[in-house]
Amino acid sequence: MPVEAILVSGGAGYIGSHIARALKLAGFTPVVLDSLVKGNRWAGEKSGPFRHGDIGDAAFVGAVCDEFRPVAALHFAAFIEVGESVVKPDMYFYNNRDKANIFFKTIAAKGVDKIVFSSTAAVYGEPKEVPIRETAALKPINPYGQSKLEAEEAMRAVPGVNSVALRYFNVAGAAPEAGLGETHYPESHLIPRLVLPLIEAPAAILEALNLKCGFKLFGTDYPTRDGTAVRDYVHVLDLADAHILALRYLLGGGATNIFNLGSGEGYSVGEIVAATRKVLNRPDFAPGIAPRRAGDPATLIADSSKARRVLRWAPHRGIADMIASAAAWHRTQLYVDTVVNKAHAAIV
Repeated sequence: MPVEAILVSGGAGYIGSHIARALKLAGFTPVVLDSLVKGNRWAGEKSGPFRHGDIGDAAFVGAVCDEFRPVAALHFAAFIEVGESVVKPDMYFYNNRDKANIFFKTIAAKGVDKIVFSSTAAVYGEPKEVPIRETAALKPINPYGQSKLEAEEAMRAVPGVNSVALRYFNVAGAAPEAGLGETHYPESHLIPRLVLPLIEAPAAILEALNLKCGFKLFGTDYPTRDGTAVRDYVHVLDLADAHILALRYLLGGGATNIFNLGSGEGYSVGEIVAATRKVLNRPDFAPGIAPRRAGDPATLIADSSKARRVLRWAPHRGIADMIASAAAWHRTQLYVDTVVNKAHAAIV
């Protein structure tokens, strides 16, 4: 039986590159498409054929489909910074919604009628009930969440396409043994910003990511178990498992569907700090304290019971695994070189 090709848009990015690796391990041929505006060529070339181009370029996407005859697509190509989306909403709608719409229609015209979409629980905004179910009201509070929601709707509007939208909050961890991990610049995610100063990352990294002043807790008076905000975290490798299961669901005849992905419990920022002290053997570490940030809800947790029931998915890696694998990755020379180069490119 020939190996089935799967398009992976944005497969040179953090999440996309880990899923491309999971596809290869599962016996598929991942075909990575990436513009390299945010991604890294070395990540895109790790697991299979790589084609450099933009998902908004219908001729390019069509040519890749003609070359590899994929049976499905996994879509990751998106801008993800919430704060940036508020400042540059047009850029986010153009990239996350409009280009995605071109991509969906182009691959459908080439016979690719199954899509797994890397969405976000930000489509729910600030929910009235937690944990958040798939039936919750869709009220994004920023252009990032709105652009992803409209991309979901565009995907489901393409005739003849069956799709799965996977909605999740925070992704962490890495696969350092495979030479893969998070290389965002700038870096806004909690675990890298906490881990990097504690592993005494090179001064060039701390300066580039504005981490020389250390790590701060934003608010310790929330109505939570320890006063700090609670968020849902999923290890990137558990997320990869979910994408493979969603793909097999569609290839097996599954109908269009939506699934939330999450830990089911959530972790407070204080718990993540405590776990980091233990994992990195830094019992002396004491974070700074700062006021709450405007608009930060106390608790955001996704109810993933539907994914557990239908896809038979469950996360197997906890917060200690996320911290340990992230720390191992951030110590690699590949990570250091990549971020320093991104910082230099941003300056020049």
